[in-house]
Amino acid sequence: MRFSLQREALLKPLQQVVGVVERRQTLPVLANLLVNVSDGRVSFTGTDLEVEMVAAAATSTSEAGEITIPARKLFDICRALPDGVNVDVKLNGDRVVVTAGRSRFTLATLPASEFPVVDNIEVVERVELPEATLKNLMDRTAFAMAHQDVRYYLNGMLVDLRENALRCVATDGHRLALGETAVQAKVSQRRQIIIPRKGVLELQGLFENGDGLVELEFGKNHLRVRRGDVQFTSKLIDGRFPDYEAVIPIGADKEVRISRDELRTALQRAAILSNEKYRGVKLDVAPSRLGIIAHNPEQEEAHEELEADTSVSDLSVGFNVNYLLDALGALSGEMVLLCLRDGQSSCLLRAVDSDESRHVVMPLRL
Repeated sequence: MRFSLQREALLKPLQQVVGVVERRQTLPVLANLLVNVSDGRVSFTGTDLEVEMVAAAATSTSEAGEITIPARKLFDICRALPDGVNVDVKLNGDRVVVTAGRSRFTLATLPASEFPVVDNIEVVERVELPEATLKNLMDRTAFAMAHQDVRYYLNGMLVDLRENALRCVATDGHRLALGETAVQAKVSQRRQIIIPRKGVLELQGLFENGDGLVELEFGKNHLRVRRGDVQFTSKLIDGRFPDYEAVIPIGADKEVRISRDELRTALQRAAILSNEKYRGVKLDVAPSRLGIIAHNPEQEEAHEELEADTSVSDLSVGFNVNYLLDALGALSGEMVLLCLRDGQSSCLLRAVDSDESRHVVMPLRL
């Protein structure tokens, strides 16, 4: 096995796959990348048994074969080489020799037969989406995913594929984020899958705000995403995601229209004096104004007052200020709408001119 690539052409696929490889592994071969050379192309595969990433590049100088090479070491060597240098990688017995200019590195290998790969998945649905659209959906919802929650099905993102629409939903039990976009593909039936947290983070790092299309392949136990020379495959979380539509408050008829930037900066200031553990702030709604109050055990207090388009009077409700700030950061547009019902109910936040991105924050007793 042998291939040659310019440093930049080699570094790009390595960057795309090396993040999947965990620093601590249950199997030694999982610290390696599977390198396969055939038909003038070289592919690199990284996996942690849950998520698999394959990236490929064309090479003019090659000898067919496959082997596994230490992922982090190969990436670090390539990254440390000078720009523009040609990198030659050649298998010599049970070692791989990496040559670039006057630099030479000899790396240990493990047989390709030991490397676990995800074979063909049983595809039940295919959808094509603009890459920038899918990236936008994930960026606006991923922050609400739970982290190491005992309710394992919350440690990921729900992808809800329905007729003419695709939704991404995440919740940690205290707040919920929902993003929606239209799809043109015909869907045979509604499908819901849960992508694990690591898979979501890898996809966020992979996607760019480009004009290209990505293909989603829904399998019974896997999701596969194809984007140019990169193929991503993730196992799915086997669990039932909560009925998120029931979480979105119904009858929240007390509306507050307010500048998103003004509300965000006021919350940031009030947060300075909020309780460091609970991060609570109280929203006081009165006709044409919104008050924000925060205090802490040292009996310090912050009070902000903002102009708002509302006719609601005498309504007070507490929230975690970080959850409000995360939701506002994920929304776009100058004006946002806060939909409230009473002092014990959750708040729905969305842009005034769009409901494609919706956020629900549970109340906090102060």
